[in-house]
Amino acid sequence: MSDFHAVDFLQLILYYTHVIPRRGFLIEELDTYTKPMKFTEYVKDTRAEMAHVNWPSREQTTRFTVMVIVISVLVAALLGISDFVFSKLLTLLF
Repeated sequence: MSDFHAVDFLQLILYYTHVIPRRGFLIEELDTYTKPMKFTEYVKDTRAEMAHVNWPSREQTTRFTVMVIVISVLVAALLGISDFVFSKLLTLLF
């Protein structure tokens, strides 16, 4: 059994999101205030992270887009047919 509990998880979330809880809430180490990130620092960090993103190729993007369109049309057709059938059944019954 792991010694990692929900309280530990909450402490990690509070620590990494820089949320400052009231004094004595969970752990004393979180009582220190961290300054919010400046906008320029945020943009620099975002650009650095975007460089690490593994972007799909043009072929993959096209293939996935076609898949989404085909699946959307199939689901729309299925819903339309089922709506038609159920409406006809209800008109026959009532």
